[in-house]
Amino acid sequence: MNLAVVGWVAVGGALGTLARYFGMIGIGRTLGTDFPWAVFLINIVGSIVIGVVAGLQALVFNNSETVRAFVVVGLLGGFTTFSSFSLDIWLLVERGQTLTALLYAVGSVALGVLGLVVGLHAVRLFAA
Repeated sequence: MNLAVVGWVAVGGALGTLARYFGMIGIGRTLGTDFPWAVFLINIVGSIVIGVVAGLQALVFNNSETVRAFVVVGLLGGFTTFSSFSLDIWLLVERGQTLTALLYAVGSVALGVLGLVVGLHAVRLFAA
């Protein structure tokens, strides 16, 4: 493990998280909170950006591991892990693993929501 890479991931994560936080505040003030516009739009923007970054890294730039980790894992991961999720799905599709991509997408969403519900109910049951 390269500690310099770890440090840059942490810095990128902090910056990405701050971008998400301030973005959510701005979007919430602009569009309201009746629908989760902030998370919805941040997930879409993050997915577009990770597509651009992945494409540029594959076709144009030959960035170091540190730069890739800072931008993709740190900055974009802090902004939204949904962008990584989207990239994983598309890479599976491009490799011809469409069924795996579908199972990954549906399973992640369904089990993620189920996990949230289980966690909430556990707290309500034991902390009440």
